[in-house]
Formats: sequence, C-alpha cells, structure tokens
Amino acid sequence: MNQKIKTDGVLFDLDGTLWDASVPVAAGFQQAIDGHPEVKEAMTPEIMRANMGRLLDEILHHTYPYLTEEQVQSVLKDYLALGCGYIAEAGGRLFDGLEATLKTLSARFPLFIVSNCQAGYIEAFFQAHGLQRYFKDYEHPGRTGKPKAENNRLLVARNHLQHPVYVGDTMGDANAAREAGIPFIWASYGFGDVPQALRAAKIQSVTELAGLLEPA
Repeated sequence: MNQKIKTDGVLFDLDGTLWDASVPVAAGFQQAIDGHPEVKEAMTPEIMRANMGRLLDEILHHTYPYLTEEQVQSVLKDYLALGCGYIAEAGGRLFDGLEATLKTLSARFPLFIVSNCQAGYIEAFFQAHGLQRYFKDYEHPGRTGKPKAENNRLLVARNHLQHPVYVGDTMGDANAAREAGIPFIWASYGFGDVPQALRAAKIQSVTELAGLLEPA
C-alpha cells in the first residue's frame, strides 16, 4: 500500500499517463513515411505505444534500424512539417477519470506537464480536450532542445518548487525524474514497466492520485 506523498507541485508525463494518442500520432508518422520509399514497414499505433517516452528521432531509429541518420532526419522533418493540427482535431483517448482528477488536484497543487514531444503537441492535447485550465506550466524538447531530465529541472526552478513529484509510465520517465532528483510515481496503467527500486509509489489509475498526494 502506498504511503502519502507530500508535494507542492505535480509534474505529469503526457503519453501513457494522461492520454493515449497513439492512433493519430501513428497516422501522422505514416503520412510522412509515405513519401519515403526507403522505409519498408508501416507505422502503427502498436509500434507507437511500444515507443512512447522516446524522443522522436529515437522512435524512428528504434523502429527502422536500417535507416541512416540522414534518412531519419528527413522523415522527421516531413513529420514535423505536418504540425499537430491533426492531433488537435482528432484528440486522443483520455484515461478514465482524468478530468475529474485534474480538477480535484489543481485545487490543491499546481500541475505541470513535461513531455518528450515536438512543439505544438502539448498545445494540441489542450485544444482537443479543453484541459489547459488545470495546468500552470509545461515544457518539452521542441521548445528547449533539452532532454526530459533537464526540462524537469527547468520547470521546477522556474516555478520555485521545493517538493515536486513526477507521474509517468516508462523507464525513461523514471530515469529522468531520478536524474532531476524528483520522486517518481509510476502510472502502471500506461505503456511501460518500472521496477520498484525506481518509484516512490505505484498507481493503477490516475484517480488514485487524489488520495495519494497531500500538501507539503
């Protein structure tokens, strides 16, 4: 059973923690890939879910290991050129009880998002589902060019947090939280697995956060 965790700010991962947008993201990648005959396999939602948490170029390298760096960057350039309008329009699948939980938490703590995504992706999440009012700030490598651990540090410093926690679903999230010195809460309903040694708590639903967290 989880012990209560004291905090003055909750940082969230996005994919696999707040929503599943693998269907529209895979569709966007496939649209870019269609212009590159050197890519031999299709991009699918299943592949995207297995790679959530990686940077975009890492997803391409991992999925298509035969591509050169130049080819990966060419595909990525075409994907980024599409923008996030299709994601903002289609939206993703919000995890059960998300908005009610965000409403409850935001009345007690400032909420944030730090995600390994391109510019416009978090904004597309906000636009698709009208959830921006619950979040005070957000950060991503599309704006800073920095990895998640450094973006965690930037956001914590910018918002003067003394006792932040990070909620995420993958080893990448856990490692980034550890590197930034932030306790990690594993969202086990997401896309990854995290050993007990790397987590301060485990939740099986986002709704459990309301009972787990208390003001520092």
